[in-house]
Amino acid sequence: MDLRKLKALIDLVEKSGIAELEITEGEERVRIAKQGGSAPAPSFHMHHASPAPQAAPVAAPAAVAEPVAAAEPEGHAVKAPMVGTFYRSSTPGGQSFVEVGQSVKAGDTLCIIEAMKLMNEIEADASGVIKAILVENGQPVEYGQPLFIIG
Repeated sequence: MDLRKLKALIDLVEKSGIAELEITEGEERVRIAKQGGSAPAPSFHMHHASPAPQAAPVAAPAAVAEPVAAAEPEGHAVKAPMVGTFYRSSTPGGQSFVEVGQSVKAGDTLCIIEAMKLMNEIEADASGVIKAILVENGQPVEYGQPLFIIG
């Protein structure tokens, strides 16, 4: 099956409310299923039909109990405006733009998100004190994911 078709199917599962999708095309069969957790990641399995008898299908892993989310500090959440990689400083090993407890003004640089080899400075959209930094340095972030809490 074409990789573009697989990507389109994965996107369809991510954006829709369905938990699982299975498609057969000729001798190929694809099954895409969301996995439990706070950020569902689709998984897919590709099977090729064969004339020999197949073993019983492998059972899906048991649902993992979701951990109780730690209470986020109250305040204004600064969210990621794009998908990319989160960096707390402008250079590896450099001083972080902000630390917990530091006062910031609207327009101050909080972090950098690297997207497609471009470094995008993310600025505070509110004034206050950094109450929490919710992402680790070098971690991938999604659009709309909370990065900081400003109180």
